[in-house]
Amino acid sequence: MNLVKALASVGGLTLASRVLGLARDSLFARFVGAGFASDAFLIAFRLPNMFRALFAEGAFSAAFIPMFNKKVADPDGPGLPAGLTFAEQALSVLLPVLLAMTVLLEVFAWPVTWVLSGSFNDVSAEQFAFAVTLSRYTIPYLAFISLVSLLGGILNSLDKFWVNAAAPILLNLTLIIALLGFHDADALVTARNQAIGVSIAGLAQFLWLVWACRANGVSMRLRMPVWNADVKRLLLLTLPAAAGAGATQINLVVSTALAASLLEHGSVTYIYMADRLNQLPLGLIGIGLGTVLLPTISRQLGAGEHAAAMQTQNRGLELALLLTLPAAAALIVCGEPIAAALFGYGKFDAGDVARTAQALAAFSIGLPSYILVKVLTPGFYARQDTRTPVRFAMISMGINLLGNLALIVPLQHMGPPLATAIASTVNVAMLYVTLVRRGHFEVDARLRRRAPRLLLAAVLMAAALWYGQDLMAPYVQGTWLVRGLALAALVSAGCLVYGLATIATGAFTRDDLQLLRRRRAK
Repeated sequence: MNLVKALASVGGLTLASRVLGLARDSLFARFVGAGFASDAFLIAFRLPNMFRALFAEGAFSAAFIPMFNKKVADPDGPGLPAGLTFAEQALSVLLPVLLAMTVLLEVFAWPVTWVLSGSFNDVSAEQFAFAVTLSRYTIPYLAFISLVSLLGGILNSLDKFWVNAAAPILLNLTLIIALLGFHDADALVTARNQAIGVSIAGLAQFLWLVWACRANGVSMRLRMPVWNADVKRLLLLTLPAAAGAGATQINLVVSTALAASLLEHGSVTYIYMADRLNQLPLGLIGIGLGTVLLPTISRQLGAGEHAAAMQTQNRGLELALLLTLPAAAALIVCGEPIAAALFGYGKFDAGDVARTAQALAAFSIGLPSYILVKVLTPGFYARQDTRTPVRFAMISMGINLLGNLALIVPLQHMGPPLATAIASTVNVAMLYVTLVRRGHFEVDARLRRRAPRLLLAAVLMAAALWYGQDLMAPYVQGTWLVRGLALAALVSAGCLVYGLATIATGAFTRDDLQLLRRRRAK
């Protein structure tokens, strides 16, 4: 139940951020539409998104948190001061690297944009130059979000999960303000203002984390670069973890570049909008679970509580399946009414909605695997093994590339999302089998009993939504209020059917209800 409580804290704030993100994307679709301007901004936005996943939600945290926790938990050491000294040493190396990287990326923004976009499909030199300019506007965000990951890792280790989880809200609020206050009839101008807003949001997130650290008694000093054994180990763990944690993001970069270079204008936008809808449950469940599981399991293993660590990971998997299976089923079955309600107005027409829904269905096939990667990788990172996940990530990326090349022509905008889903599923299978073979994970009786029942409950819910979604069709084209009420009704109906199905199939029992009541009473 502590895991549920922590997930509720992180997941609730992440949900708020993702809902704001959907509001932002709805405004973006209204003012920019699906065409070259939207594709150019989304290409420029892809690099910051990738770094956020690699650092704030992935590699740096995966390497830093177990080492920080070990310093703090050392019975023969000074505790928190030792951890903060290590953090200052990490910052002394990280900061100059980030400054140098930012300068280099600004200088070489042209080839970076070319790699991310595949040079675009059928654009003029002036249009490509515009895309490069947008990339230059967003590049400073990379340095800010990397510093945020360091400060957020410290607070996560101190069980202040909510602070870091709230930071992305600032990004979405900043971009929403930019859309509402600085949109223009010319979509190119609106896209440019969005790119500028990205870096402003990065600064706001960094200042938020600095304030939160000081409010929680965490103060860090700038010092000259320190190159000691701890810093070397941190970097050795971070580099492979970057590829391991970012496999899905790197797969998306490949998919985006191929779509930009081979498909018609707007395809990048269809894939992006579909991914944003797919990211809602991923952010709420997968990132939340990953954020909570890593420090929890690393503490348990550090204290020699191996059985407790196994129990934590089993409950993490159970929670992931409980929440992910119905989300995947709903997005596959009801993608079109959802996309219509959120994006289908202004410059985003009915054809754009249909193509977005098709890409969403392909993405959502892999939604359980995207989230299970977040649940399984802490089992490696907590043991300071970042090399094994990176090997599997490389295999996954190879499968994704082959899948893209094989599927993008016959399936068009559905090809890249489907290739990403297949690659992620293979990645999960390799992670799971390796943990089991090493004796680091074993499915307990409770999970063995509940997993197939949860799957059956999700199938029953999908069948009900399939027959009921036509009732919502007239209402997803109305005003904001009507659209919102229609979506709320659709979600409520799905939750009700799924809840009843879990009880009917025995996936959720009376004992669970009694346990929840006791916890609430306390």
